[in-house]
Amino acid sequence: MTEERDLLRANLTENLKELERLQSLCKQKKTCPEGWSNFNHSCYLLSESSGSWDAARKDCRDRQADLVVINSPEEQTAILKIATEEAWIGLNDKEQEGTWKWVDGTPLILMYWKQNQPDNGGGVPKWGEEDCVHFSGNKKQSWNDRSCSDNYKWICEKQF
Repeated sequence: MTEERDLLRANLTENLKELERLQSLCKQKKTCPEGWSNFNHSCYLLSESSGSWDAARKDCRDRQADLVVINSPEEQTAILKIATEEAWIGLNDKEQEGTWKWVDGTPLILMYWKQNQPDNGGGVPKWGEEDCVHFSGNKKQSWNDRSCSDNYKWICEKQF
């Protein structure tokens, strides 16, 4: 019985130390890397260069981030302030036409499409297949589908 009690005390002491360590980590001020913007536990970066959707995603991943996933109306508003020009976001329907998914695999629930979008090129041959999404303008309803090979800046997101 005494041996069991001592073992429980030792475990409790270890657990209390771990709790203190985790609490101190939570109290540390979390900041974004230089040049990144902060909103609600995420950091965002508008790229300086332009490229295809795939190049944009690769650049974000190289920065230990990914293309932005918009999870709330507040995040959409915050991103509109960052996206000072047209920019790729992490939404596409590459796998199946009309089935929009975010880069983290979640399905599209909140939608901020421009009027008459998405239209997959509207049947106009010069636009081609439009499977990737970008911000196109500074209004709340600002998403537009475009060819993934078009060149735009992009917005990366990383959690902290």
